[in-house]
Amino acid sequence: MKTKGNIQSNLAIPPGEYLEEVVLELGMSKDELARRMNRPAPKLSAIFKGEKSITPDTALQLEKVVGVPAHIWTGLETEYRLTLARLQEESEKERLYEETKLVTKYCYNELVKLGYVKKRTRPIEKVIELQRYFGVTSLHNIKNLNRYQIAFRCGKKENSQRSPESVAAWLRIGEIEAQNMDCSTFNKNNLEQLLPTMRLMTKEDPKCFEKELKTNLRNAGVALILCQHLPKTYAHGATFWLGKDKAVLMMTIRGSWADIFWFSIFHEVGHLLLHNRQSVFLEVDDYSPECQKQEEDADRFASDTLIPQKEYDLFVNRGSFYPNDMIRFADELGIDVGIVVGRLQHDNFLERSWHNKLRSRYVWN
Repeated sequence: MKTKGNIQSNLAIPPGEYLEEVVLELGMSKDELARRMNRPAPKLSAIFKGEKSITPDTALQLEKVVGVPAHIWTGLETEYRLTLARLQEESEKERLYEETKLVTKYCYNELVKLGYVKKRTRPIEKVIELQRYFGVTSLHNIKNLNRYQIAFRCGKKENSQRSPESVAAWLRIGEIEAQNMDCSTFNKNNLEQLLPTMRLMTKEDPKCFEKELKTNLRNAGVALILCQHLPKTYAHGATFWLGKDKAVLMMTIRGSWADIFWFSIFHEVGHLLLHNRQSVFLEVDDYSPECQKQEEDADRFASDTLIPQKEYDLFVNRGSFYPNDMIRFADELGIDVGIVVGRLQHDNFLERSWHNKLRSRYVWN
């Protein structure tokens, strides 16, 4: 038994081409056709090119003028639009397949675990989930967005193992969380006045200071986002702006040392106080040359805010770095002793392995 099947053409032919043949056979010009239909010539020209659809009203007019039944015109139009839709769908599938190679780079599995994208099995569905996550029509668009360009600049540095895609995915977490956080309008003076309180928090347990720190920063117009780093981000923190009134300060606890966490927070606050609102700043261990000056400014701000340079020089000149000496100095400053130890290690007054028992570690719940 034989069955009939529909043959679908992948060639999209606009019905205007058939109309052109009919008009030619009738010995009629396009201008005459326009006059007979009382239609502007440019509108009919768009039909000839397939840029404008033949509506039922137009089909009835053509039936009267050229003698071809209206259902022929509407049928040709429907088939043309369906063919275009099929071609577009196939093209979209090809484009999505091409983007599947980026799924792993953008940390899809990690984002599933964190609940930011849904778990899917088909590669194309994973691409669509990531597109929704970033709010883009193509994953290739991400590198062109101002918010994420810093990630791709860092990733280009020679010998860098950092993944720009991972950094972009991490920054997007901060963007999403900050959008859902209510903050006061950013106020530079309020943020500056908060610095002494933040210094005192370095001596507290994270369970005690986390809520208070977030609340205080929100009141100054800063959304503090604490989130785990993603593979190959190698970042301690970042700052950027959502609009002109809300600053975002992202922090992780990479390395887990409390003193590094606090230095990074003050480093990012330095960017908010010292630099313009158009920039995105990413705190990493290997700054790109174009960011060197601004990162050095933020480093100096963090160092001097935590341990004022004059007091630090006096302490260093004494040359006594026993545990009791460092504890006493930290108490005088009102900061955690681990910050003193970390600073001395960084400046090579102590070996990296010395007095680490005085330093605290933070861990994620």
